[in-house]
Amino acid sequence: MKIEIWSDIVCPFCYIGKKRLEQALASFPHRDEVEIVWKSYQLHPQFPQDAAGIPAVKYIKDAKGLSEEETLGMMHQVQSIGKSLNIDFNFEKSLIVNTLNAHRLIHFAQEIGQGNVLKERLFKAHFSEGKDINHIDSLTALAVEIGLDQIAVEELLHSDRFAYEVTQDIQEGINLGLRGVPFFVFNQKFGIAGAQPLEMFEKTLRQAYDDAKPAIIMNDNEGPSCDSEAGCC
Repeated sequence: MKIEIWSDIVCPFCYIGKKRLEQALASFPHRDEVEIVWKSYQLHPQFPQDAAGIPAVKYIKDAKGLSEEETLGMMHQVQSIGKSLNIDFNFEKSLIVNTLNAHRLIHFAQEIGQGNVLKERLFKAHFSEGKDINHIDSLTALAVEIGLDQIAVEELLHSDRFAYEVTQDIQEGINLGLRGVPFFVFNQKFGIAGAQPLEMFEKTLRQAYDDAKPAIIMNDNEGPSCDSEAGCC
């Protein structure tokens, strides 16, 4: 079973959705047959890549026209959800940045089977540690920390490799009806929009798996049939 996930690293509900899917997979008897594929999505593609990060509290406050008290109250609600999933949301330290470089790095990591590990590390770096996940030095250090080759990572980040794939991911999601992230697609057939409750992930896993199972032949003896080689006569 393949699960494709459109998300952005600066999206708290993407982190929450990731954790809920992992909870559902932990009790799913066929979890070893599941392949996770991370797809790129950018919430702030208009941000210059060479610009300094904007504090998350200030950005949300200004973007939504809220007071600081209202902004912190809204963030506190998300923090409460995070605690139940062992996520330490530290919005006072988080920086809103352009995430193109981070997504390019995730594509690279997926090629060598480290996409899930890097995605988790980037989420934690952004939301808990306040790291600039657009800065090349920060991304390199995080990638090396999980075991990626430093020279290969530096060469990647100083190029435009995987930029096209990031754009293609975004367009593919839009074509599928994506309106926001996270967005989960199971076997290219069943979708979950948003960080839905655990029960929704459990139900969709079962449904997608059962739908993909081959038909069970109920009779022991083969009856009359046609085939492509011998025909029907």
